[in-house]
Amino acid sequence: MTLAEHFVELRKRLYRSAIALLVGAVAGWFLSGYLLDAMRVPITEIATQQGRVATLNYDSITGAFDLKMQIAITIGVIISSPVWLYQIWSFFVPALSRKELKYGLGFFFTAVPLFLIGAYVGWLLVPHIVSLLTSFAPSDDSAIISAKTYFDFILKLSLAVGVAFVLPVFLVLLNFVGVLSASSIIKSWRWAIILIVLFTAIATPAADVLSMFLLAVPMVVLYLAAYGVAWLHDRRAAKAAMRLETELAA
Repeated sequence: MTLAEHFVELRKRLYRSAIALLVGAVAGWFLSGYLLDAMRVPITEIATQQGRVATLNYDSITGAFDLKMQIAITIGVIISSPVWLYQIWSFFVPALSRKELKYGLGFFFTAVPLFLIGAYVGWLLVPHIVSLLTSFAPSDDSAIISAKTYFDFILKLSLAVGVAFVLPVFLVLLNFVGVLSASSIIKSWRWAIILIVLFTAIATPAADVLSMFLLAVPMVVLYLAAYGVAWLHDRRAAKAAMRLETELAA
């Protein structure tokens, strides 16, 4: 394909992605009320458990509309993700070799489910974190929470935990392309566990250690699983190199 044909192909992929995103955002507009109701649950629990006034607030005339639009677009991005991910993949597939295509498919079908699981775990952590952080306010004060700031907090937390669950897949990918060896991964296990514990301590600042433990365990298991996959790949690669060297010597 010529450069002009590449641009035409890119424009076609972008149009399809934009249409899917628009349809998803329209659906997100009608689903935003359900998400807002789910977001209010931790706020209601604060009012019940801590015996204080706790409400979501909008700090401008257009605040409610802006938040609803933001939620609609966010839901639209999630709903339309199969379409725009496929369009991105279809655009780059012709330029990939067979080996790169195999790695890309393996990464995609592993990373996406792990990210969704991690994002869901982040959503489950929200009530505990909100309850703890608001408990620092004096009992005589009210918790006046900006709705937009609250939504941004939930979104960033879910994304952070989702990305943390995908990091072991990046380790495997780096190993497969020859950047990182399995021995390097396992040698850094102490630092990895320290970083995991620090991350879970920040992401789950609840008073109970159980929440931190429940998040840290699957992350450590994923790290060890990444090492196991990398070790098998390195062992297979070493055998192939030894076989090739023997054939060349003969």
